[in-house]
Amino acid sequence: MDQHLDAVFAALADPTRRAILSLLLEDDMAVTDVAEPFEMSLAAISKHLGILAGAGLISQEKHGRVKWCKLEPDALRAASVWMQGFGQFEPVHLDAFERFLAAELPQEAPEPG
Repeated sequence: MDQHLDAVFAALADPTRRAILSLLLEDDMAVTDVAEPFEMSLAAISKHLGILAGAGLISQEKHGRVKWCKLEPDALRAASVWMQGFGQFEPVHLDAFERFLAAELPQEAPEPG
């Protein structure tokens, strides 16, 4: 369990990965579509996607020549339960957390330059 939590929190620590999760809130996306808004190589985006997949936050599936990414919001459940264990936090509701990500993270996409 500790390794899973470490992987989830490490994945969430990076602003690019949080922005990717925000993109995937809308719908499943091809890797090339995920990479489009970022000023980095496809290889760099693939590394970020690998970290997110390793943490269980996304899944990837190949359809023909295209690799698709899908958000796996239930992967946040263990982190939510862990945070609630401290008693000083309100219960984290995944729907509310998803709405928060959708509202806050699109602005964190890297700016050109």
